[in-house]
Amino acid sequence: MKILTLNFLTCARKLCKSSNTAFPLHPKEADLEIVETEINVLFLKNIMGRLMWEELKGVVGELGLPDLPPTPPEPETLVETKLQAPEGDNTGLNIEKAEVPSQIAKDLHRVLLETCVKEGKLVCGNCGHEYAVREGIANFLLPGHLV
Repeated sequence: MKILTLNFLTCARKLCKSSNTAFPLHPKEADLEIVETEINVLFLKNIMGRLMWEELKGVVGELGLPDLPPTPPEPETLVETKLQAPEGDNTGLNIEKAEVPSQIAKDLHRVLLETCVKEGKLVCGNCGHEYAVREGIANFLLPGHLV
């Protein structure tokens, strides 16, 4: 389960639906794994406005990952423009502009999309219910007495 997913999950109990403390779910005894993927700056730009930044920073801190910036980065800071010669052009006369991911984009990509909870638990801050995570998949099925 990618860290990004934790920014969109809340407790499944009806009792917790109206409580602010049911979001985000807090990782406990989490075994993390890095799954490298190609960076997609356009996706990062589009997701920035949907992130609950303070809650995300809290989850990242609980997992012991590197700190996120105090405020969400602006989408335009996720790319840098560099000058480069096209492949096969050894003369350097046909310089082109290329957009490459900035270090901020690389760091966000690493935390949000490459860092995964492989095993562990997700705990509701309101009721304390624990959702098991096994092989990267969280089980949100509630026992009958909690439905």
